[in-house]
Amino acid sequence: MSNCSCKDDRIQALDAVLEECGHDAGNLITILQNAQEIYGYLPSEIIYYVAAQTGVSPARVMGVATFYSQFRLEPVGKYLIMLCKGTACHVNGADTLEDVISNELGITNGQTTKDGLFSLKTVACLGCCSLSPVMMINDEVFGLLTSDKVISILNEFRNKAEGGKDA
Repeated sequence: MSNCSCKDDRIQALDAVLEECGHDAGNLITILQNAQEIYGYLPSEIIYYVAAQTGVSPARVMGVATFYSQFRLEPVGKYLIMLCKGTACHVNGADTLEDVISNELGITNGQTTKDGLFSLKTVACLGCCSLSPVMMINDEVFGLLTSDKVISILNEFRNKAEGGKDA
């Protein structure tokens, strides 16, 4: 079926996506979005697999994957923190909040905590300017942030993880 060493159930799910998209390079973004949903990120072997299945070069697939900020080439933690660094958030203290998150978790932008619980990614805009400064953790939006509020939110997520509950 494939030379990919990934788990069979995931490659079968990706093959279903490819079939649905007609193995068409014109659907590359959709294919990569689905692949990332299946794998949690885009492993290099999946970049090559998608390239082979769509008939485009791995460089083109990688070009799309690196151009759009929605795509991840490395695994992320259970909780992906996206900190807005847009103009409104910047003016309202996003840089300070990034320092707070980095100090609290021991990571910088693009990194994941050693326990795999948190990853930090700064983004250009989350589209929540009226709530600035703002961050998202997975699909949950947190606005009107202060340093104390950020620490409290991070502690809530830590507690949920320790209690075996999903946030």
